[in-house]
Amino acid sequence: MSTPAEYYRSLPPVSKFYGVTCLMTTTAYYLQLYHPQYIALFYGDVIKRFQVWRLVTNFFFLGEFSFPFAIRLIMIAKYGVSLERGPFDKRTADFVWMLIFGAFSLLVLAMVPLLWTPFMGSSLVFMILYVWGREYPNARINIYGVVSLKGFYLPWATLALDLIFGNPLKPGILGIVAGHLYYFLTVLHPLAGGQYIFRTPLWVHKVVAFWGEGTQINSPVQRDQHAGVAFRGRGYRLNGNRSTNREQQQQQPRTDSTTPQQPNAAGGVAFRGRSHRLDASN
Repeated sequence: MSTPAEYYRSLPPVSKFYGVTCLMTTTAYYLQLYHPQYIALFYGDVIKRFQVWRLVTNFFFLGEFSFPFAIRLIMIAKYGVSLERGPFDKRTADFVWMLIFGAFSLLVLAMVPLLWTPFMGSSLVFMILYVWGREYPNARINIYGVVSLKGFYLPWATLALDLIFGNPLKPGILGIVAGHLYYFLTVLHPLAGGQYIFRTPLWVHKVVAFWGEGTQINSPVQRDQHAGVAFRGRGYRLNGNRSTNREQQQQQPRTDSTTPQQPNAAGGVAFRGRSHRLDASN
């Protein structure tokens, strides 16, 4: 059995970063290091006071330490990790782009007053659940050891549990809408014969490559043109020397073995000089 430290190191980078950030955000709130209103999504403060960080920080607050908070964190650790190790294996940039697109979609939906919520972290978790359920529709899931259902119904079952425990349903519904929009653009529409235009932007690949975590296969990020210049330079100089010497040899006239060779001012002066001195001494 692995230790907690080994389990932590084995987690994929994106899910680990998001889960740990959510845990640290709630811990800081528990220690009264800040008030949630300073990180909540208020478009008035974003536009009038240029507090643009609210567009990002609201996704990292999953609520106070409670049973719903623990469930959300477990969902990130289980289903987010499963997605990143499964369908998004060696596609770290694509997984990051999925979360960015989901967050952007939720921000657009929150512009509608009836759909606005101050914290949309739970909605992003529901998006992860929805995409996981579509990727693993036939996986069997046991909820509290009582209910067994297929993976396709996981987000809806979680929504029903929120209703039972008295949690608001709006965050979950918004997350399902964002997840379906992403899955439609990346999977359903191309399978129906539509053109696949929803590709991960190049700047996301560059950010992930700069981050240095995860792996990317067939990444469009170009290698640095200045990388390996010393090796290519030495190869070029060697080829140049070989071609120069070959041309000099072709241009040099053939001489008879009895004819004394004259020292050449071109390359190889030291070698031909010694040979001339030996012949002269004999």
